Amino acid sequence: QVQLVESGGGLVQPGGSLRLSCTASGSIVSIYLMGWYRQAPGKQRELVAHITNSGSTNYIDSVKGRFTISRDNAKNTVYLQMDNLEAEDTAVYYCNADVRTYGGLGYRRNDYWGQGTQVTVSS
Repeated sequence: QVQLVESGGGLVQPGGSLRLSCTASGSIVSIYLMGWYRQAPGKQRELVAHITNSGSTNYIDSVKGRFTISRDNAKNTVYLQMDNLEAEDTAVYYCNADVRTYGGLGYRRNDYWGQGTQVTVSS
């Protein structure tokens, strides 16, 4: 019953910026971690950044100083501000959320994924 919807991907030149958004909806009690992963062609999916419900963040080394993750708990939304983009950032970016729900089966905690949004950095 939880869906993650992503937006903000696109084509940008090196040095440019993009802002990704991901909103979770459904029978949500709370969301602990929200994060962004990416997968380039021929590569495994890797964590880019994640953020806890209290605002603690972590980033992969290659994006530190260039990307900023943030969240709006009231909107169940996570953002990824990407500045000074490089060709190596080209990938499909996936939103991920560790979600606690309540429904017919009681309280549950599960990991959910968005469908991905393409980010292409090219001149």
